[in-house]
Amino acid sequence: GASIARIEQRRAPRGQDRWGTIFPMKEEVDITAIKTSAEELPGCAAETDLKFEPGAHPESDEQPIAKQLALLAIPTFGQLIAEPAFILIDTAIVGHIGGQALAGLSVGSTIVLTVVGLCVFLAYSTTTRVGRLLGAGKRGEGLEAGIDGLWLAGIIGVGVSVALFVIARPLCTAMGAQGSVLHNAVDYVRAVVFGIPGMLLVYAANGIFRGLQKVRITLIAAMVGAILNTLLDLLFILGFGWGVFGSGVATLISQWFMAVVLIVPSVLWTRAEGVRLRPRLSGVLNSAGDGAVLFLRTLALRACLVANVVLATHMGVEVLAAYQVVNSSWNFVLNMLDAIGIAGQTLVAAQIGARQEDEAMRLTRIAGKAGLCGGMVIGIGLMIVGWCASPLFSQSTEIRHLLTVGMMVVGVTLPLAGWMWAVDGILIGAEDYRYLALTCTATAAIYVPCLAAIGWICDAMQASSALRMALLWLAVNLLFVGLRAIFNGFRIGTSAWL
Repeated sequence: GASIARIEQRRAPRGQDRWGTIFPMKEEVDITAIKTSAEELPGCAAETDLKFEPGAHPESDEQPIAKQLALLAIPTFGQLIAEPAFILIDTAIVGHIGGQALAGLSVGSTIVLTVVGLCVFLAYSTTTRVGRLLGAGKRGEGLEAGIDGLWLAGIIGVGVSVALFVIARPLCTAMGAQGSVLHNAVDYVRAVVFGIPGMLLVYAANGIFRGLQKVRITLIAAMVGAILNTLLDLLFILGFGWGVFGSGVATLISQWFMAVVLIVPSVLWTRAEGVRLRPRLSGVLNSAGDGAVLFLRTLALRACLVANVVLATHMGVEVLAAYQVVNSSWNFVLNMLDAIGIAGQTLVAAQIGARQEDEAMRLTRIAGKAGLCGGMVIGIGLMIVGWCASPLFSQSTEIRHLLTVGMMVVGVTLPLAGWMWAVDGILIGAEDYRYLALTCTATAAIYVPCLAAIGWICDAMQASSALRMALLWLAVNLLFVGLRAIFNGFRIGTSAWL
C-alpha cells in the first residue's frame, strides 16, 4: 500500500549517525528518511519506502536492499529502453523491406543514438544531484536542480537538432554509407532529428523521478510510447509506404509524446512544493558543469561504438544489416542491466549525501552481484531469441545466420557486462566523473586501434562473414566491456571514490 506522504526529518546526536556509529563532526547534521507516496505527485501511485528503522543495523540483511534495487530498477528500465526499443521496433519492421533499407537504418540510427547518448549526462547528473540533496535533507534544492536540468535539456536539444539536420548527409557519408544505403540513412536522420529535444527532456525529467525514487511513471510512459511507435511504424512504413523515412517520423512523434507525459507531472510536483520554474543561470551552469566531464566520458564510449559501425560497414552489407539487429538487441538488454546500475546509483547517492559510507560500499557489492546474475539470466534469453526468432528481423537466410552468430557471442559474454554496468552506475552516483572520463578515454585509445587491426586481419585472411561477425562482437564484449570492467573493479576496491 501507499506509504505516508512526507519527508521525515530527524536530528542525530553530534558525531553519531542513526545506527549509533560514531564519526567526527563539527556540527549537527540532518539525517533524512525519504518516503514516497501517492499524494506527493498528482496521478502517480506510491512506490517504495526506503526508510531504515532507528536502531536497525544496515548489515543485518541484504534482502531489503535487493528489494529496493528491484523496485527502482524495474521501472527505471522502462525509461532506459525507450530509445533502444524504438530502434528495435524500427529494425524488425524495416528489415522486411530489404537489406539496403536495414543497412541504412543501421547508419542513421547509430548517428542519432550517438547524439542522444552523448547527452545522457542530463539524466545521470540530475539523478545524482537530486538524490544527494534529498539524502542531505535539502528537498527544495533537489527539485530546483531537477528543473535546471530540464532547461538545459531543452537548450541543448534545439541546438543539436538544427545542426544535425544540416550535416546529416556528410555524417552518413563519413560512416561509409553509399548509394541507396546513404539515401536511407539520410532520410532516417532528417525525419527523426527534431524528436531529439523531446528525448533529452525525457532524460532530464527522469533524473528528477529517479532522484526522488519515484520511477514507476517512467515505465508507463515507455510502454505507451513503444506501443504508439509500433502502431505508427506499421501505418507509415507498410501502410503509407514511406520506408525508412516513415520509421523516423514514427519515432519523432513517440518521443514528444513521452516528453509531455513525463514533464507535466514533474512540473506539477515541483510547483506543489513551492519551487519556482524559471531557469536559474547558476543552476543551469552547474548542471552543465557536472555534465561536461560526463560528456567527455560518453564521447569516448561513443567513439568506440561508432568505430564498430564503421568496421561493420567495411565488412559488407549483410554484416552491417545483421550488426544492426544484434546491436539493437544488445542496446535493449544493456538497458535492463543499466537499470540495476541506476537503481544502485540512486541509493548510493542518498547514502553518500547522508554520510553513510559503509552502507554505500555494501550497496555497491549488492548491486554488482545483481548485475552479474541479471547478465546470466538475460544472456540465456538473448541466445534463445537469436536461435529461434531471427526470421522476425529479416527474410534473408544469410542475414539471419549472421545475427544468430552475433546473438550467441553477446549472450555468452553478457554476465561481464552486467557486473560492469552496475558498478559504472554506482561510480556515477558517487560523482566520480573525472576517473570515469579518464578510464573511458583510455579504453577508447586501446579499443579503436584493436578494432582496426581486426578489420585488417579479416581482410588478409579473407575471413567468412560469420567469422567477421563473431570477431566483431567478441571485441565489443571482451575488449570494450572488459577494459572498463578492469578499471571500474580497481576503483571500487578502494575508498577514493566515496
